[in-house]
Amino acid sequence: MKHVILSLCLIGATPAMAQDAESGPSLMERGAQMLMEGLRREMEPALEDLQGLAEEFGPSLQGFMRQMGPGLRDLLEDVQDWSVYEVPEMLDNGDIIIRRKPPVEPPVDPEEQIEI
Repeated sequence: MKHVILSLCLIGATPAMAQDAESGPSLMERGAQMLMEGLRREMEPALEDLQGLAEEFGPSLQGFMRQMGPGLRDLLEDVQDWSVYEVPEMLDNGDIIIRRKPPVEPPVDPEEQIEI
């Protein structure tokens, strides 16, 4: 008797669960939507600040890129590996120099040495 009642309950619940799944988003989808909404609300003040900075500094950066863009593009084409250079340094007269790092010699393995 208990088996029959349990079977009838499961059969009756199955169409309702299937119908509920078809009519709306699943629990995972709703959870993901809630997560994204929470992140959006948390990030909204920072994005507004960023938009304010972009409006404030945008014209200056555009002017800088118009003037310096071609020179920077040429520099990027000429330099193959930035890791071989030191951090740029400004001299007292206003010049900016970028020194090349001293070459690092790989350690010599004693087994690879050739005896003469």
